[in-house]
Amino acid sequence: GDALVPVGEAVAISLRCDGVVVSALADIASEGGACCPAGEAGVQAGDKIVAVNGERVTGAEDFLRRAAAFSGEGVTLSVERGGETKTFAVTPKLGSGGTYQVGLWLRDAVRGLGTVTFYDPATGEYGALGHGISDETSGVLMPLRDGSVLSAVIADARPGGHGTAGELVGSFDPGDRIGGIERNCLFGIFGTLDAPPAGDAVETASADAVKTGGATILSTVVGEDVRAYTVDISRVYHDGGCTRFLITVTDPDLLAATGGIVQGMSGSPILQDGRLIGAVTHVLLADPAKGYGVSIDDMLAASAAQDKA
Repeated sequence: GDALVPVGEAVAISLRCDGVVVSALADIASEGGACCPAGEAGVQAGDKIVAVNGERVTGAEDFLRRAAAFSGEGVTLSVERGGETKTFAVTPKLGSGGTYQVGLWLRDAVRGLGTVTFYDPATGEYGALGHGISDETSGVLMPLRDGSVLSAVIADARPGGHGTAGELVGSFDPGDRIGGIERNCLFGIFGTLDAPPAGDAVETASADAVKTGGATILSTVVGEDVRAYTVDISRVYHDGGCTRFLITVTDPDLLAATGGIVQGMSGSPILQDGRLIGAVTHVLLADPAKGYGVSIDDMLAASAAQDKA
């Protein structure tokens, strides 16, 4: 396999969306009762608004500036959905606040914490998260305009309980940029780091070489220290051309600190027999000691496929 540096550093992620994503539809209280003009016209959560009355929309503020001028006259909203552009005629309704509204919750940026999985010394590229950045309400992958990863200091690790995800709580300074985000896809975020991280490159192992049994993950759970924690790979699934692992945390220190895998640890590199095999992607809400991992093959294929697109 390739030689990559497994990183495990927690970072703050700041992503700006290309356009404006409809996070959810909202009912507005109008004289005729509760209604959602945009929803009634056919707009759906997850749509990306690209134009109002044929004029391109750059972000949520831009959209809100136009919406301030809405009256009872119909407006044309153009959206992208599943790679196609669709146009809807929406009639704003007078809401209880005295303004004309179309009934949309919008999002044009996402911020959060995650973990850098690998750094490729040959290209300067990194991969992080092991899953894409989505709008949490609609679940749609956020279309990327630009973004950056920033160094973060973990202040607190809040353990997860049954049915609730724990999370890493961190602080960061907008000036602490360590790299750019150039791609957001199903298997992670990818870009270039401004400077190489510490650590030695290791071989990667292909998805079919991963076996059940002991492994380690690298994570930042306290302060800025990347530490190795023991886990058990309980199952390996080959599913539709992708490979996922079920991971169970066995490390007493990690169980004491977080209860297992928490949000913010997504992207933590997984090593088995000294080779990089993948990244933690998700915590299992029913059991915080368990989570899922994705193979390094799938992450690398995703970053390479994007390059050729």
